[in-house]
Order: sequence, then C-alpha cells, then structure tokens
Amino acid sequence: MIFSSQDLRELIVADTLNYLNEWSQSAENLLVGTAIQESGLGFELKSGSGLGIYHISTASHRAVWDHYLVNYPDKASRVRGLAGQHSFIENPHKELLTNLRYTTAIAWFIYAKSGCTLPEPDDIPALASIWHNRFRSKPHGNTEEFITNYRELGRPRSSNAA
Repeated sequence: MIFSSQDLRELIVADTLNYLNEWSQSAENLLVGTAIQESGLGFELKSGSGLGIYHISTASHRAVWDHYLVNYPDKASRVRGLAGQHSFIENPHKELLTNLRYTTAIAWFIYAKSGCTLPEPDDIPALASIWHNRFRSKPHGNTEEFITNYRELGRPRSSNAA
C-alpha cells in the first residue's frame, strides 16, 4: 500500500468524480474498493496486462474511449482535460500508471460503460459483485476477497458501512 484508502478517497476519487459530475457515495466506495482489490492501493502498479492502481488493461482503456466516451463529447473533454498535454499524445496508456485522477476517471467509465446500477453505498457485497462482473482484472479475484479487503482497508472513517 503506497497510500491510505482515506487519502485515495478524499484526495483523488471524490475529487475526480465531482469534477466529472458523477459523484455518489456508492461510486466512491466502488472505486476505492476496486483500487484495494486490484493493486492493494498501489502496492502493485502493473499486473499482467493491467496498469495503475486499478489494473486497467490497454484494451479496456481503448474501449472506454472508442465505445463509450465517443458518444459523450462533454465527458470525453473532461477526461481528456485530466491527462497530461504531451504525455497523453506520446503514450496514452502511461497515464494509467502516472496520473491518478485520469486513471480514476477511466476506471469509473469502465463501470458506467457497463450500464450497471449502483447499490446503496454500504452494500459492500453488491459492490463486490459489480466489481467481479464488470471490472475484475485478476482471474483469481472473488467477491469474498473484495468484501474482506474493503472492510479491512476501505471504509470511510465516519462510516458505519457493512
């Protein structure tokens, strides 16, 4: 773990979701749980074909742009605004490794692209199921592991989440 889930939650995830006009407590919890599950909060930034704290594959990265954001120019413009001016043009996938706000936006739009309906914010088993069915990059990852990891590392300080 390179930073706390609370720092990720407050400084990156909530800020990014608000910037995108996509914030909800459920979305925030889902992304924090995803970062915990996929990379151990940044402990492992590259795994197989996955990059960054969410282990997003280059294929998933392209799919967000080619099959989702292409249909939403205002959202695409906001996401592009998060990327480095020159680095995005030179190597857009590297942004997944080096730009926390950008990779958080892409992670969120992977979920949005899937059309999932978010549960109540404290329904961690339901969030785990969404992660497992719509995002999971680790073939061995399972919902029980997500739930355990989220309960140990991810709950907001002021939450009574399950």
